[in-house]
Amino acid sequence: MVDLAQLREAIINGNARTAAAVVNTAIAEGAQPMALIHDYMIPAMDEVGRRFECEEYFVPELLLSARAMKAALEPLRPLLASSGVKPAGKVLIGTVKGDLHDIGKNLVSSLLEGGGFEVIDLGSDVSPQKFVEAVQSTGADIIALSALLTVTMPSMKYTIEALKEVGLREKVKVIIGGAPVTQQYADQIGADGYSENATLAVALARRLMSATRQATA
Repeated sequence: MVDLAQLREAIINGNARTAAAVVNTAIAEGAQPMALIHDYMIPAMDEVGRRFECEEYFVPELLLSARAMKAALEPLRPLLASSGVKPAGKVLIGTVKGDLHDIGKNLVSSLLEGGGFEVIDLGSDVSPQKFVEAVQSTGADIIALSALLTVTMPSMKYTIEALKEVGLREKVKVIIGGAPVTQQYADQIGADGYSENATLAVALARRLMSATRQATA
């Protein structure tokens, strides 16, 4: 029988091949997909986040662990879909209009997926209207906006205003991040949250979803 502790260690150490192999073996032995995710995979990424916060890990290690998490999730996706298991939430993510940087956005996207969220990546240079249309077509719970240039930050504000214009602002949470972005700017434009790095973005998304569920319970 496969040692599932290897799954946790493979993700922490960024070993995508081993992570996928352990998951495939565990599935063949009858393991439950959600048990693998909640008992081993999410705790592994939480540990990676802790090491990043403590500066034991840096962006290269974070990217490797995110890749390993993604590899482990791949064989589980069809099983989760067929069983009707709902994700932690649905997140639209993109780098705002005029900005082509995507490394930070891609990292946040991978960690959100690893945290159990369904992520729809709209790419880079995404206009406010495209974000609005994506919310309308997907029913997303959260929009994650990234900007790496000071001159593109106003597009975050315009996206929030565009959501207001069509009556969607109260139906979706907006979180923002990127090198020049601050909590002060988030407060200024009326965003629901700000995160200074990818691991904190996942924690923020979880808090927002929890608050949403409590409000609608």
